[in-house]
Amino acid sequence: MPRFKTILVTGGAGYIGSHCVVDLLEAGHDVVAIDNFANAVGDEEGSPALQRAEQITGKKITFYKADLLNKSEINDIFDKHQIDCVIHFAALKAVGESMQQPLLYYQNNLLGMLNLLEIMRSHNCYQLVFSSSCTVYGEPESLPITETHPTGNITNVYGRTKYFIEEMLKDLSAAEKKWNIISLRYFNPVGAHPSGLIGEDPTKEFTNLMPFMAQVALGKKPVLTVFGNDYNTPDGTGIRDYIHVMDLASGHVAALNLISENHVGLKVYNLGTGKGVSVKELVNVFERVTGTNIPLKYVERRLGDITAMWADATLAKEQLGWTTKYTIEEMCSDFWRWQTMNPDGYPKKNIKASVIINGKS
Repeated sequence: MPRFKTILVTGGAGYIGSHCVVDLLEAGHDVVAIDNFANAVGDEEGSPALQRAEQITGKKITFYKADLLNKSEINDIFDKHQIDCVIHFAALKAVGESMQQPLLYYQNNLLGMLNLLEIMRSHNCYQLVFSSSCTVYGEPESLPITETHPTGNITNVYGRTKYFIEEMLKDLSAAEKKWNIISLRYFNPVGAHPSGLIGEDPTKEFTNLMPFMAQVALGKKPVLTVFGNDYNTPDGTGIRDYIHVMDLASGHVAALNLISENHVGLKVYNLGTGKGVSVKELVNVFERVTGTNIPLKYVERRLGDITAMWADATLAKEQLGWTTKYTIEEMCSDFWRWQTMNPDGYPKKNIKASVIINGKS
């Protein structure tokens, strides 16, 4: 049995959260998941993503519709369960939206984290894996990026919220030595569970590249909008480090394993493949793997975007024993399987509550 039995997953019904829940259940953990459905499909009756995570694993999830801005709601959940560790995904995450609604992002991401930390401390739970982002590095001075690269010179509000939280965690772990925290700086998650049962189903117009691309491939959208083709890159489009969501999920289990056996204080790890792929290259691979055609329309760069970014993930390999397993082709084929099996995403109404809702079946 794993040393940490019960894991609280905030934002558990979301894209990355739901895939991580699958890995946690398969590793033998019990999962209590919360979500307010700001970024995920679901309602008071439950979450289709978590229902399908149960289907994949054959295990039960305890789920609460709850918001981190409501302290009493979260406190009640900690009162009901002996939480050994928290994996904190819950955050608003769209770069474009963050530039238009900064106060919304500061309120949700910073206050949500603050409330969570205070409640954890009051329940003697000091183990945390935090979902951070490579956006904390800003426009990189050199590539690939290691964890020692300077942070803070950030080009968008979303990234600043992640940076401020990392600074908060630094101060907290320095002042209170009980805390045992790993901050995982994600690069660009794509793909879906190989079963095709769970995947990314954006709830807002500010969407990531691959869901938009798949909608064009399905004929649901006429053209893929590419923001900027005048970057200083070989084909003029931005370069990112795309990582399969299941590789990202396994990174969280590896982080959990490390803090369950060691007191690390605060550690930071990059989770990426170490390879940069341009938007145009990703489109070409997607077309080749899926046999589809994706017309492109180039528009001006988005405020807050950077030119190129890819990881040096050596530290995660050395200290977490973690490496990526999936290729860019598999990222595309797995996402296409999810999208063709679920052309409209998750069912939006009459979600059957097979998950345990608010502690009751």
